[in-house]
Amino acid sequence: MKKVLLALTAVAAMTGSAVAADLGARPYAKAPAPVAAAYNWTGFYIFGGGGGGLWSADSNVQTFPGGAALTRDQRHGGSGWFGTVGGGYDWQFGGRWVAGIFGDAQFGDIRGSVSDPFLFIGGTEGRMKLETSYAAGVRLGYLVAPNVLSYVNAGYSGSEWSGTTQSSLVAGLGGVGLTTTPSFDRNGWFIGGGVENNLDLFGISAPGWFMKTEYRSAFYDRIALPTTFTPAAGGGPTGTAITFKPWTQTISTSLVYRFNWGGPPVAARY
Repeated sequence: MKKVLLALTAVAAMTGSAVAADLGARPYAKAPAPVAAAYNWTGFYIFGGGGGGLWSADSNVQTFPGGAALTRDQRHGGSGWFGTVGGGYDWQFGGRWVAGIFGDAQFGDIRGSVSDPFLFIGGTEGRMKLETSYAAGVRLGYLVAPNVLSYVNAGYSGSEWSGTTQSSLVAGLGGVGLTTTPSFDRNGWFIGGGVENNLDLFGISAPGWFMKTEYRSAFYDRIALPTTFTPAAGGGPTGTAITFKPWTQTISTSLVYRFNWGGPPVAARY
């Protein structure tokens, strides 16, 4: 009996070794590549920021009423800072293209001087300020990277300007306000462009948060501002007007929040 059991055990051992040898090594299976980050530029966004700007304006003196030019055009200008807020909606299409609509407002202190060389001996000069401007437009951009958008924009722009109190340019009379011009609004159009990128470009983990830097140039219609004597100068009209045709340039940096930004996943999916 013992001999039979020993024989069966030896046969089983040899059979198992032969089967194991025939199976061979287990094949290697490579893990699938991680899923790419799902960036999504379609959706609403809001932004706020600030920057600097300047304005320049072609101006002359003319009769009022009537409009006959008394002087040739001369260039005035000013500079300063501003804050901005706004919002919009974008559509991503064709893979890397993004189109959208937006609106924004700018407020701050961009001021300069205007003068009337015709009035009084030596002329007069006063300070004028761009108080607020606002815009509504469209933009078209291309994704130079999944989280970086380069774009151009254009549309309507409006502006609100302060009036001026003008003083004599003659030494000794500069502190006396002689004439005033009223505050006014101007409409026009703008064109510009910029770059917008997700903050993770700088190693900051902030899904939905972006930074954009934008240049804008706006052109407004000409207006004739009637000049009036101040009470200190006797009051009443002067019979002249200062024309004003402004052009503004601004550059701003804003923090943007996108409400439906897909962003990269927390961990790679396999």
